[in-house]
This record gives sequence, C-alpha cells and structure tokens, in this order.
Amino acid sequence: MMNIICIETQRLFRKRKYGMEVAALHWLQQLQKTKSTLQFKILVKAGEDECLQNSENVSIIKIPAKPYPVWEQFIMPGVAKKLKASLLHCTSNTAPVFTKLPLVVTIHDVIYMNKNEYSGSAYQNFGNKYRRLIVPRIARKAKAIITVSQFSKQEIMKALHIPEQKITVIYNGVNPQFKIAGNASKNNSFFDKYQIPKNYLLHFGNTATRKNTLGVLLGFKKYVAENENPVSLVISGCRKEVILDLLLQHNLQQIQAYLHLPEYIQQEDLPLLYENAIAFVCPSFSEGFGMPVIECMACGTPVITSNITSLPEIAGNAAILVDPYNHAEIGNAIQQLVTQPELVERLKLLGLQNVKRFNWENTVAETLKVYQSILNENK
Repeated sequence: MMNIICIETQRLFRKRKYGMEVAALHWLQQLQKTKSTLQFKILVKAGEDECLQNSENVSIIKIPAKPYPVWEQFIMPGVAKKLKASLLHCTSNTAPVFTKLPLVVTIHDVIYMNKNEYSGSAYQNFGNKYRRLIVPRIARKAKAIITVSQFSKQEIMKALHIPEQKITVIYNGVNPQFKIAGNASKNNSFFDKYQIPKNYLLHFGNTATRKNTLGVLLGFKKYVAENENPVSLVISGCRKEVILDLLLQHNLQQIQAYLHLPEYIQQEDLPLLYENAIAFVCPSFSEGFGMPVIECMACGTPVITSNITSLPEIAGNAAILVDPYNHAEIGNAIQQLVTQPELVERLKLLGLQNVKRFNWENTVAETLKVYQSILNENK
C-alpha cells in the first residue's frame, strides 16, 4: 500500500505571497521533480493564484476558505484523515492540536513567543497570539520538527523546551529565477511599472518592529545628511501611510523626497528589483532565516544585514554586518556601498559563492528523510 503524505500549505494560493508561502511554493515545485515512492497531497485554501498544478506524484486538494483557526484546527485535518494520510506535514509554524495523524511541523522561528512582539497590525497581532497558544502544544505533539537555521533550532529548544534530537535543521533554497539577468529591455519596463528611480537602495518595510524599518530610515537620514546628491531608498512591502507616519513621528520629513514606496512587488519582478538595487538593507532585530538576503546575493546585489540572530549564519562572510540598534552603523554601511565600487564587486562575488549552500534539491531530499524516518517508526 502506497503511503500518502499530506502537506498543509494553507495560504499558497493567495495572490500576495510572503516568506513562508514563497518558500513552500519553491520546495513543492522541486518536490514535483523528485522521484519518490510516496504520494503527496497538498492541502491548500482555495484562492486566486493557483500557482501549483497536479503532477505525477503531487495532487492539489483545494479546501474552501474559512477563518484561519477553523480551517487549520478542524477542516484541514478532517480532509487529511479522509485521504488516509500516513503523515501530515504542516509548513508554517502551526498545526491542528487534536489530530491523531503522525505530525511533522516546520517551525520557522519562535519570534512570536516574545511577549513584546505585538507592535504590528491587528492581523499580525492576532497571528502572534494564535501562535503563542498553538505552537508549544504542537511542538510537544509532533513526531518531528523541521526548522530553517541552527539559530532557530537553539531558540526553539530554549523557548519550547524541546529535545535537540527532535529538531532537524533544513535550510531553504534559492529559486533559479534569482540570478544575474542583465536584460535592459526588461529593466526599462520594470522601472516604468513601479515608478522607481534607476539608482536606489532597497529595504522591505514592515509594521512589525523586528524588521527595523525605523532603524533603516534613521540610518538613511544620516547618509542623506552627509551627501549632496544621495541615491534614493525604495521601501516595498509596507503601506505608504505607515512609512509617512513614521517620518512624522520621528521628525524625518527631510528624507521623504528620497523615498519611493511601492507597496507590493509581484513575485516575477523580484529578480529585477534585487538586481537593479545598489544594495539591500536588512538590519532586522530577529529573523529565523532571511530569504531575501540570499535571493539578493544570487542576483549579485550586496547586502547590509544584522550581526545577530540567524543572519550571520545565513549571510556568512558575504555581507556587511551591522549592529541593528546602531543607526550610525547602518548609515555608514550605506555610504560604503554607494561610494566604494571595489567593495560592491567583492561582496557580489562572495555572495554568489555563499548562495551555493542553499538549494531546494537538498531541502527536498532532507525533508523526505524526515518523512521516511517517521514512516519506518510507525510500521
């Protein structure tokens, strides 16, 4: 009898995808290319962007949309049970508490376990409260936990009191779409589409404090003050009014003329967004992995990132590491990359070398080993 593995990726079909669902899509695409004796059923909430189709050993099961907790805790595990799943893998931190199926859960990080992590939007705050309730329970219940960095493993062990042998570190990969393309005609249409300048620094903004958007603005203010013709800063991923409110609250209106604020860049345009940037500025206070760091490196773009949490592990020796609490360090790093082409070239080469550590083939192979271990245990 063939073993059926159900893989939950609830938000995979939503139009605007972010970190966890982007990672899930890339590794599922690689899973479709991988020979296996297992049969995979992908459990996804019905949505607008059907970005994954059925293949020989991978079937898409669309489940009607319901509120997140109802869908995850009741409807989805019922579907997995009816499919006679041998194992259920939930890919985005949480999972059904009462399912009797053997459970694998990917816990990307435990940042939400911090009681102070309630400075985002109402939606983000609800999500953090939900995770604080669910994650400790399913971490104890799961047969295995997958996480994405050694740093996250240590944090999970410490926050959730989980034994080391239960947690497997499997790095994310870099999708082949992220590469140095150098296509001038595509570049021109890209600039027109998003109305951004041809010379710019890049930051992914967020209402969550841990992304340190305010720190980037303060560091950028220092850079602007010290240069007669500063380059612009493009901030994507955050509503324009949120950024403008930050400028007002912290007396930063003098840099507004140098900011460009496209709220969302479509996934297919990200390689051009990265490749055309002078540098990617990502001094987060906390990250479980930091996918854009390696995506930028794959596109030949230098990175400024934090010297804490998982980011030194992922960036290796291929980025400028700064203290995210030190705005002057962020500003100085920007100044270096804008004015030192030899440093840009060196980081570009180091980045291209660093990203060879991260590939989806390995992610899939290591995940299948986790599945097989649990299946063997349950025989």
